[in-house]
This record gives sequence, C-alpha cells and structure tokens, in this order.
Amino acid sequence: MKIIPLKQFFKATALALALSSSMSIFAQSTDEVIAVVDNSVILKSDLEQSIAEITQQLNAQKKPLPPAQYLQQQALDQLIIRQAQLEQVKRYNIKPNEKELNEAVSKVAQQSGSKSLEAFQQKLDAMAPGTYESLRNRIAEDLAINRLRQQMVMSRIKISDQDVENFLKTPQGQAALGNQVHVLHARISGEKELSKVAKQVQTALKNSNDLTAIDQKFTTNGIKVESADMGLRNLSEIPSELAARVSALQVGQTTDLIQVKDGIHVLKLLERKGAEQKALVPQYATRHILIQPSEVVSPENAKQQIDSIYNRLKAGEDFAVLASTFSNDSGSARDGGSLGWVSPGVMVGEFETQMKNTPVGEISKPFQTQFGWHILQVTDVRQQDMTREYQERMARQILGERQFDAELDSWLRELRSNAFVEIKDPALDRKKNK
Repeated sequence: MKIIPLKQFFKATALALALSSSMSIFAQSTDEVIAVVDNSVILKSDLEQSIAEITQQLNAQKKPLPPAQYLQQQALDQLIIRQAQLEQVKRYNIKPNEKELNEAVSKVAQQSGSKSLEAFQQKLDAMAPGTYESLRNRIAEDLAINRLRQQMVMSRIKISDQDVENFLKTPQGQAALGNQVHVLHARISGEKELSKVAKQVQTALKNSNDLTAIDQKFTTNGIKVESADMGLRNLSEIPSELAARVSALQVGQTTDLIQVKDGIHVLKLLERKGAEQKALVPQYATRHILIQPSEVVSPENAKQQIDSIYNRLKAGEDFAVLASTFSNDSGSARDGGSLGWVSPGVMVGEFETQMKNTPVGEISKPFQTQFGWHILQVTDVRQQDMTREYQERMARQILGERQFDAELDSWLRELRSNAFVEIKDPALDRKKNK
C-alpha cells in the first residue's frame, strides 16, 4: 500500500481541485452512494475526483495509465482507507490549529503561483464558488490524518537501548554522527595468483604505510597493485561495503581480503576521528515551591499563599523548609523543593523563562504556569556535555523513521480490516469480481 507523501499530496490536491469539475461540493443531481465506511459514505463524485487526481499524478510522472477498472478500484481503495482514518480522527477529536492550517494552505498557494491567500482564494472561487473552502477543508483533513498516523504508528515502534547502541556502531550510525576515518586503500587486480599476492600486500600494509614501495614490489606483468591514501573523510563518503569493514577496525589494523568484481581490496585504518562539535547545554540546579488551586483552594487564595511564602523567604526563612511544608509538588517537596539539574526544553515555557532569568542564589517573584503559582531559586549553573544523549536521541529518530513506513502499512491494513465497509456498486466490489 503506497501512501503519497503529504507535501506531494498538497500539490496534487491543489491542481486537481483547480482543474477538476467533479468535486464533491459540486455533486450532480445524479450523484449516488457507492460505498459506506463505518458512519460515513463515499459518493460517486468522490470517486470521480479521486480518479482525476490519480490520473493527474500519473500524467505528471509520465507513467502509463492502468486499465480503467483497475484505476477505479485503486481510487476506491484509497478513499476507503482515507475515510477509515477520518473516522478515527473524529473519534480522537484531532484538529489542526488555525496557524498550522494557514501555513499549509499558504504553501499550496505559493506552489500555484499566488502571492497571497486572498489572491489564491479569489483565483479558485473564480472557477467555481466554494472551491477554496473545499480545498481548505481537504488540507485540514490531511493534517489531522498525518497527526493521527504519528500518534498511532509511533506508539507501535519499540526501540531498545541495545538497538541504539548497535546502530551507533554501524557505518550508518558512525556516518550520522559525523565520524571520520583516515584510510589507506590497496586494490589488487589481475589473473595469476591473485589471492596469494593480495595476502602478501595485506601483510606488507600491516607493517608499512609506504604505498609507493608496496605498489612497485608487488606489481608484475600479471598483477597490478594500485594503492592510495584516502585521507580523512566521513564514513558516508566511503562505499558502504568498504565502510562496513573499516568500522570494525582498530587503528593500525587492516581488513580481511575483500573480493569484488574489479579485484581484491585491502584497507588499513590510520586514524579515527569523532565529530568535533560537542553539544554543550546549560543546566540549572533549581528548586521551587508550587501552590495549586483546588476544590478547597481558590485561585485568589493560591495567589495569597504564594505571596505570603515569598515574603517569608525574603525575610530570611529557609527555602527547603517552606518547600517541604507548603509545596503541592510532592515529588520535589520531599527534597526541599529540589528539581535537580534542569536542561532547557524540559519545563513549560513560563517556568523556563524564569529559571533562565533568575540569578544564581536569588529567589524569583511568584509567577504562574498551567500548574499553579511558583517561586523558584537557581542554586547553580553549569555547562553539561550532552553529546552522548543527543547522539542517542538522533539514533532513535533514525531507527524510528526506518520502522515508520512498515508500521504505517501494518496499521493501515489493520484499520481497513476492522472498518465496516459496504460497497454498493457491484462492479467495484473485488470480492464479487474474483
């Protein structure tokens, strides 16, 4: 099951909606229901529009059109899968916000050559009233479906710590980290005693880095030895088969003989260099006191309590004692309000802003977040090397992306099999046409 990428889909949708006269909002009086999917229906005009879009895409890619019956069934299958996903969107009440939707529609407008949303709307509605609104609703549905897929599919992907560790040791992982290697490369080609000479070159390369001398010594009338210093380069720049052999080497070691079509290759690792740029992140040793409104504490009383605690702190009372006594954050209250070392991006925006702007040792004024009223104190600041953590996060992202398509396909198949589908048109029912 091939899913069209969202960016490509926007472009195709805009073009199809602009050119097609069979849009569902202009359903003719003869329009009819051709399929039922759970609580929704698919109309004949929906199918005609879908066929027009697929045809437009195939023409743009200069691919031949399949037989009409096959094209109809493929279009209907896509509509059924789409409608099944929209049913899930309704179930989980997934909606894009206005900013996200406007940005997406603006991209489509730019792709069509329009300078503004207003101009784009006028352009579409000049063709037929309501076209712009139909397109906007369609893109809103696409955004909601995309978010649904992310939520459902990502929850199915399981990546263990060992998976991450194994990936970071592979050539792909090393290349993703920006690691570099300095390699000597020898290629032995010919017809006579090739393996024997290659082993001799391998031994010589273990003991010497003088490539010119090695080439001259082992090149004969029947054998040609060509060596080169590849210099320091990213693993991603080395052919994958050779990069895999180099990744397993220690500095000074040579690979086993690598037999390929153009001869036998031997590589020697001279130097391994990690990515020089480190991820240094400021961290803040932070403690806080939280007062939350509740059924028994009104928002006004919560503000009065936090102000009272602030005045007591300014008068010299112990922060840890007051946090242990009054803070509604039970986890940190047991430790005198301590949150430990806090990295940027962990706390909500208002808390992080106060944390960054409060000098070490001073106490912030009371401030409000979605959790209630806070007072915080930063007791220390440090620059922490988070390179390893960032590398592991990147590895998880890469591994997750690798698994996403397969898991998406599996989830869509399950969704399709669990959906109630009734095809009204016998000519489109695969089961009846087998």
